[in-house]
Amino acid sequence: MKYRILIVEDDNGIANAVSECLGAWDMECTIAPDFHAVLETFISVQPHLVIIDIGLPFRDGYYWCAEIRKLSPVPIVFISSASDNMNIVMAMNMGADDFIAKPFDRSVIASKVQALLRRAYDYGNSMPLIECRGAVLNTGDGTLTYNSERLDLSKNEFRILLALMRNRGSVVSRDRLMEILWETDCFVDENTLTVNVGRLRRKLENIGLKDYIVTKFGVGYIVGGTNEAD
Repeated sequence: MKYRILIVEDDNGIANAVSECLGAWDMECTIAPDFHAVLETFISVQPHLVIIDIGLPFRDGYYWCAEIRKLSPVPIVFISSASDNMNIVMAMNMGADDFIAKPFDRSVIASKVQALLRRAYDYGNSMPLIECRGAVLNTGDGTLTYNSERLDLSKNEFRILLALMRNRGSVVSRDRLMEILWETDCFVDENTLTVNVGRLRRKLENIGLKDYIVTKFGVGYIVGGTNEAD
């Protein structure tokens, strides 16, 4: 397995040094290109581990750590020259898994990263995310996040939304959705599907996702396409 690492560091020299160090251990490193859009990069890359500095342009590392934690339990390592006890404690309280003081030895960061990856993924605890129109579905815990609002889904709502988001831009038929629900439930009829879709739509509207699921009459449902009235 080739691990993906996201490096959020505004010092290009340090960012490149970390990337080269971990790349030597066959890790795929991405250096965040835009400090306005760290969360968007995180969703796009879907890293197995994040390395982040405290002092960043626009928003500090604590902010981005908290935003990532709303979406994922992915391991987060802070690297910073501000290595006093207060910053270390704050980093851990914000959800970080480790803290490495600058300047650091390359062998130390490599060993710490490897240890965190082993603990997090040796038992298959990967938590992939699916993003569509700004909404992020966490397939690990069955929640949806949009504009910092976290939505708990029932098992049927999760399965419906997962099918639609995996097929973003394409219509998923009602028959296919019923087949998906039948996989673990004894019986799902047309009315049950309609009720579940209606309940899911209301939940989405409550967090600002109006018309997120669009009906294609006589065919099925779609997200990520052109909004049409039901």
